[in-house]
Amino acid sequence: MKKIGILHNELAQMVASMGHGDQLVIGDAGLPVPQGVPCIDLAVTFGTPTLQTVLDTVLAELCVERVTLAVQTEHANAALWQSVRQYADTENWAVDVCSHDEFKHRTRNACAVVRTGDNMPYTNIILHSGVPF
Repeated sequence: MKKIGILHNELAQMVASMGHGDQLVIGDAGLPVPQGVPCIDLAVTFGTPTLQTVLDTVLAELCVERVTLAVQTEHANAALWQSVRQYADTENWAVDVCSHDEFKHRTRNACAVVRTGDNMPYTNIILHSGVPF
C-alpha cells in the first residue's frame, strides 16, 4: 500500500498517465461531466472532500504549466482564487480566465473530470500538464 501521495486508484493512474498538454479538470459537486469524458468521483458528501484538498494532493504529483478558471471564481470563491494565484506565482504558471459557459465547453477536452464534494459555486479548475524538464 502507498503511504504518501494519491491513494485513490483511478486518480493516481490518471495523473501518472498524463503527458505534456493533457488536461485534468477538478470540479465541484455540480459541474457537469461531458459525455465520453471519464469521471473520477471522489464526492462523499457536500464539502467532502473539498476541491482545495484534492488540488493540493494532485499538485504534489502533477507537473502543471497552466491553469484555467472561470472569471466568476474570483468573486464566488476568493479563497480558491487566491490559492491558485499563489501557486501560479510560485510555480510560474500561466492562468487563463474564461466565462463559466466557456469553461464547461473546455472540459470536453479533458482526460478526466475529478468530482469533489465541494458545494461552493464556480469551484472548478482545469490543470494543463507540463513537463518537469
